[in-house]
Amino acid sequence: MQLQIEPDGDRPLVQQVTEGLREWIERHASSGVRLPSIRRLSSELNVSRNIVIEAYERLVALGWVRSRPGSGFYVAERPMEADEQGARSGMADVSGEMWNQFQDDGNSLRLGCGWLPSEWREEEVFAHAVRQVTRHASSGLFDYSTPLGSPELRALIQERLRRLAIDADANQLLMTGGASQALDIIVRWLLRPGDTVFVETPGYYNLFGLLHLQRVRIIGVRRTAEGPDPEHLEALLERYSPKLFFCNSVFHNPTGTTLSPAAAHRVLQLAERHDMRIVEDDIYADFQHDPTPRLASLDGIRRVIYVGSFSKSLSCSLRVGFIAAPPGMLKPLVDVKMLSNIATSPFAEQVVATLLRNGAYRKLMERLRVRLASQMARAMQLVREGGWEIYAVPRGGMFLWVRHPDVESSSELVALARRRGIRLSPGHVFLPDADDSPWLRINVAYTSDPEAVAFLRAPL
Repeated sequence: MQLQIEPDGDRPLVQQVTEGLREWIERHASSGVRLPSIRRLSSELNVSRNIVIEAYERLVALGWVRSRPGSGFYVAERPMEADEQGARSGMADVSGEMWNQFQDDGNSLRLGCGWLPSEWREEEVFAHAVRQVTRHASSGLFDYSTPLGSPELRALIQERLRRLAIDADANQLLMTGGASQALDIIVRWLLRPGDTVFVETPGYYNLFGLLHLQRVRIIGVRRTAEGPDPEHLEALLERYSPKLFFCNSVFHNPTGTTLSPAAAHRVLQLAERHDMRIVEDDIYADFQHDPTPRLASLDGIRRVIYVGSFSKSLSCSLRVGFIAAPPGMLKPLVDVKMLSNIATSPFAEQVVATLLRNGAYRKLMERLRVRLASQMARAMQLVREGGWEIYAVPRGGMFLWVRHPDVESSSELVALARRRGIRLSPGHVFLPDADDSPWLRINVAYTSDPEAVAFLRAPL
């Protein structure tokens, strides 16, 4: 088995080994063929055994390889259809990038990640809420939650949505394990293989992976400084009939842009005319000081399904999100949730409810907005000093979408940054067609680090 591995390449070694094995299986192997042992392959490729183990585990998860305990790894017995191969390839691209971001070597600066630094978290505030829940609500430690989720938390979220002019009854709210599970539930219920969906480009790569998993056709709608490009959306609607359009309203990932009132009205007009349902992803809502119009507020939650989350604002490990949907959709969405995950965590929901009820969450968000605003101003100054181009100036949040005029492919910058101990995500993972791109996502919360400052001021 001859695999081309570049130790100093722009892709992580485990990704190179995984993709090399997948290509070799496609071209040379039939089902049931035994793959080289971990020891043999690590020796042949001159990589660590852990790299080979991780590559095999990824291929097992994606259905390319089967593990037989005590015997080794074998090419999966079931041949894959062409469309399934495409779906799995798209899933592998996304999962590979996610593995790259979530691996913690203890040294790298995660300048391109999608979450806040751990040192920004106010541990004592969380600890106080956890102690209260543990002391007064022992059911959260042992019992299942109700199908819709905590009644108290849903009532508190209902009040918070009213501040965004979103009129949703508490019985229209379904608690989920973060926004990722919310999107997964929606995708599982509403989409079937072969359906067409619209997404924003650039956009959220984890969503792309979920859609690949469902084997749907993904069409990208240009994201501008004002939101989805209405002209582009209208032109695409003349050609396609999408089941759903996924849209990020505030502090869009990865461009940092926010939906303008004019763009929101135009998108809803087109959705009404073409009978298109919209999924509004608003997980950065609490990062915004002065609320701007949401699609769900203008639509009244008729054809808009609204997704929110506390995971980005509070803690990545506190997986609490929710769906606000038309009343007629709640029961099937609950069914999917119960069949796939039984219930959400009542303990996590009670912690969030405690923070909302005692005012701690409001104060946390006030401090976070001030800190992010300062970091955003500093980050924009740094990238301008370094000669970077900014796609659009955000009104807040934590993302900048930038490119350097001297670099044609962001993969070059990813490789250069890695050699300096900095992790970035290549721009192509944020595009539904995965085309090469010069653009990069920068998380401004990490730009105070001296390594980040040096890189942004003089990347080359």
